[in-house]
Amino acid sequence: MSLSKQHELHKRRQGRNTGVGLVLAAFVVIILGLTYVKITQGGLQMQPERGVSDGG
Repeated sequence: MSLSKQHELHKRRQGRNTGVGLVLAAFVVIILGLTYVKITQGGLQMQPERGVSDGG
């Protein structure tokens, strides 16, 4: 008697989980790509804080 036989529901769930994982990975790659492009083009520049006095 084998206990390793999977039910049909488990197979469908595994396919859905794989799809969701691939979509999530693609989203992360897109965000990292956009961040890399923005940084390399000089779009992120630190701006001085306003309202902070030096000494006084």
